[in-house]
Amino acid sequence: MVSIDELLRKMPPESRDILRVIWDSLSPSDRKGFLSLLSNLPSDSNLVRLLLRLSGQQLRMAFGQKNQVAIVGPTNVGKSTLYNQFVHQKSDRAETSPLPGTTRTNQQADAGLFAIVDTPGADAVGEVGAREQAEALRAAAQADFLIIVFDAIQGIKQTELDLFSQLRALGKPYVVALNKIDLVRKESAAVIARAAQNLGLTVEQVLPVIAKTGDGVPEILAAVAATEPEIVAALGRGLPQFRWQLAWRSIVSAASVSAVIAITPLPIIDFAPLIITQSAMVLSIARIYNYRITIRRARELVVTFGLGFLARTLFAELSKLGGPPGWLLGSAIAASTTVVMGYAAANWFESGEKLSKDRINALTKALTTHFLDSLMSMGKKRPSRQTLQERIRAAMQELPQGKEIELFDDQAKN
Repeated sequence: MVSIDELLRKMPPESRDILRVIWDSLSPSDRKGFLSLLSNLPSDSNLVRLLLRLSGQQLRMAFGQKNQVAIVGPTNVGKSTLYNQFVHQKSDRAETSPLPGTTRTNQQADAGLFAIVDTPGADAVGEVGAREQAEALRAAAQADFLIIVFDAIQGIKQTELDLFSQLRALGKPYVVALNKIDLVRKESAAVIARAAQNLGLTVEQVLPVIAKTGDGVPEILAAVAATEPEIVAALGRGLPQFRWQLAWRSIVSAASVSAVIAITPLPIIDFAPLIITQSAMVLSIARIYNYRITIRRARELVVTFGLGFLARTLFAELSKLGGPPGWLLGSAIAASTTVVMGYAAANWFESGEKLSKDRINALTKALTTHFLDSLMSMGKKRPSRQTLQERIRAAMQELPQGKEIELFDDQAKN
């Protein structure tokens, strides 16, 4: 788990003071939750955007008005490109160009947890430049948090220092991002050290980013969240939903693969390939929940839940009734047991609670019926693997996702 000292080292002096005040106001249990949350933020920018969207719904319901985060800095340092990493709607994206001065006015959009504001270059000169600088500084003055962006290629000259002093004088919490660090890859450590020295900051307080790919965005989010208690609270409420969505993606993929494995005649007789698939799924879900296990331990969990025996029993029972061919029964059962295994694993990693045998049996039978109904419309002729996978994915779109899936067997009975 990240420590408070590690967080403070990454904060510029003003932001560090704000974080220290927040930290001192927390109870011991709240402090532990605060650090745990920030330690478990995703490190991938695409996953960060998913978490922002899910958490933003929570923040909107709880607080209504969102905080404003302004991206400010000199001309042509990649502010608009970084802004586009945060916005949700394509229609809200800013125009980007290698030409200086592409952004002429402030532009605001929804970033989920907060409103993000893109600004013109705040170091421009001349009559037009003065207007743009005034626009940028106005947005900075109105913002709750500043992302101050500089260019790794341009470095920190006197004009950048003057702008930095102006922005610091606003008294806002902020973080410094050094963009285009990929263009100085071999000299990146020296470039960051030089920028930090010129700005009067430590190396840890200058965050290297690549705005065009989103590298560094998770670190910026952590800095924003750490200084805003409301955002931390919303992230906490959004994180479980975020994990459930990622786990569900893994379950959907594994269920469709399991159905294909079971397309061979009498597939339930040999369950080894299915156990391998389910074990890999369990391992991926464990990683989502930051739960450290090995593939061997994942396989042990699959066996412990006893779904292999249940699948064989269910296959034998349904085969006696006649009707569906063996491949269809096998595919439906393989898909259903995989979904239940994934759900049970996610529940285990989140709460340490194991589903009861009765609950597993009831849910597996209900899901098998659901998949059978969906596959029966394909006829008795064995489909291609791609067609079968697409049908399983379509059937899963009709299911409640995440925690609500356990209600499915109740719904199926009504």
